Amino acid sequence: MLLSELNPRTEMSHFSDLQGSEDSGPVYVREKGRLSVAGSHCPRVKTPPVRLFSKGFSVELCVRQGDACKPKEKPFVFTYTEQGSLRYSAKSLFTLALDLIADNIQHVDSLLGFPEQVAERLFTAAESRQQFCHPHSGLAALRKFTEAYGDLMLSSLCLRSKYLLVSEKMEEIKSFQGLHVLDLSCCKLGDEHELIAHLSSEAMDSLRELYLKDNCLSDIGVRKMTAPVRVLHRGLGKLSLLDVSCNPGITEKGLSFLLGFKELRFLDISDTGVQDSVFTCKKIQTRTGLVQSKKPLPQFDESSCRTEGWAEQLFRQWDDLVMSAIKPKKTLPSRTAAQHFYGKDKGTPEAETPMLYETPAAPTKHLQFYRPEGAPNPPPAVPQPGHYPGKRLKEDKHVSDRGSSQPAKKPRVALTADDWDLLNSY
Repeated sequence: MLLSELNPRTEMSHFSDLQGSEDSGPVYVREKGRLSVAGSHCPRVKTPPVRLFSKGFSVELCVRQGDACKPKEKPFVFTYTEQGSLRYSAKSLFTLALDLIADNIQHVDSLLGFPEQVAERLFTAAESRQQFCHPHSGLAALRKFTEAYGDLMLSSLCLRSKYLLVSEKMEEIKSFQGLHVLDLSCCKLGDEHELIAHLSSEAMDSLRELYLKDNCLSDIGVRKMTAPVRVLHRGLGKLSLLDVSCNPGITEKGLSFLLGFKELRFLDISDTGVQDSVFTCKKIQTRTGLVQSKKPLPQFDESSCRTEGWAEQLFRQWDDLVMSAIKPKKTLPSRTAAQHFYGKDKGTPEAETPMLYETPAAPTKHLQFYRPEGAPNPPPAVPQPGHYPGKRLKEDKHVSDRGSSQPAKKPRVALTADDWDLLNSY
């Protein structure tokens, strides 16, 4: 309301009220459509808004290379409808949580008691991110899965002719527990390789089939591998199939160590250092009940073993990395051109002869054994009185004549110094 439009009587009262209410605050009056403070006659000045930055100002975020981090994945899943149009849907909370754990799998303490269905998806997510290929945290992350899930990670492992992969991923291979089938054929390991010693550890107690074809083994390696079974009754005692063919260093002495595997159903000793095959076949049949096969057994085919388990794709990933690392970068000039340049003969015996592993001069014939259907496993060998030598019979008779008060001494197993050294190493 305008002061000019007020009644004269009320005008004086309003001014008095204004003078008496100065302490209460300003009084606003609307005059000609404009709002102003009563008693103020200064014109209203419009001030432009204050700008913090000019119009041409821009900001660029610079990140150092050391601070670079992995970009986060968008929480959407893009699909196509039946009409061909693009459609996106939000990821579930379970998927987002699974991706977060897979990105930080090296910080997980343990997976014991974790559901197997969820653990398999977690392993696949971590594998797709190549978390197990890191040189520092890959092995620790892999052991969390192998310790918790055993044979679900790998029940069968085929490393035939993959000696480079065995050498590069030795600790990763030893971390797998609960294997039932292991194929190490044509890896040229030798008697002193740490993987041969690992075969007699507790982690390999579940092994059922073992292929050691063409591994440069001798009687020493066989004795080390079978010592826990023969002496401590643990290790590879559940083995049902064994292939030690194409190892010329294994003789009749080494084969006598293999007779301690009482659960064997298939045995292959072809192309070994066995000289008298007829006597060896009779000895094996008498001690273990295995019969020589007249034709090759399908259990020893190269295609009978393959990698199976959650980590099947992981070993393919490792194999591709190893093979890509050994590919030559540039094509070297031919050796013939270099010899021609230096004036040497083109064909020299040293240049033409490749390096080959030693093979037996006279390989033995086909020696594969199997247990017939329905034939029971041989009982543990118990010495009978009739099988003692004459000297032992005389000693037993002399002991029995002394009286029943002093019991007869049991025959003691003679261990060599090498056996004691091997047992002390466990």
